[in-house]
Amino acid sequence: MAQEAKSYLALGDSYTIGEAVDSNETWSKVLSDRLNQRGIPIELKKIIATTGWTTDELLEAINNDKSLKNSTFDVVSLLIGVNNQYRGYGIKQYKAEFEQLIKKAIDLAGKKTGKVFVVSIPDYGVTPFAKENNKNADLIAKELYQYNSIAKNISDEYGVRFFDITPISLKAIWDKDFVAKDKLHPSAKMYAEWAEYLEPGVYQLLKD
Repeated sequence: MAQEAKSYLALGDSYTIGEAVDSNETWSKVLSDRLNQRGIPIELKKIIATTGWTTDELLEAINNDKSLKNSTFDVVSLLIGVNNQYRGYGIKQYKAEFEQLIKKAIDLAGKKTGKVFVVSIPDYGVTPFAKENNKNADLIAKELYQYNSIAKNISDEYGVRFFDITPISLKAIWDKDFVAKDKLHPSAKMYAEWAEYLEPGVYQLLKD
């Protein structure tokens, strides 16, 4: 008999829905496809993400989604925070709400911490958008480092796997093919590299 596909829930913002690329080119979809090819039947069952969302908006969306009641998933991913930084929200708010989101993700994974993984925030300071809009690339890098450090520390505290894709996002410095046509978001080529990087670790999570 064919093995039943594992259900995957992706939580986040524009990076999770793949703003400016086709739905089959997002990192979460490419990752699912790669895992299927590796012999792990998995379906990207649900995405809760919208461009521009901050931690509080994602929390609200999860709390208001009635379809999640009594639902659990075999694996849950979380990537959130860039819009907190972009809007100038405080670090304390991010820390408190990110921890709430980790707890929500664990609950949605059937309270299995080993089935949740966090993806770091990419550095948009190296994009043409940032340059054209006179954004301070050094400040963006510094603040996102703080955000990602918080996310990693909380992930470690809860026993959740943390994947740092931020160094991959820096490839946009020398190769504009890594940036989508909107000059801000990752291209399909960039998302494919994220998925390739994530694949071995997520494969391990699902095999355990």
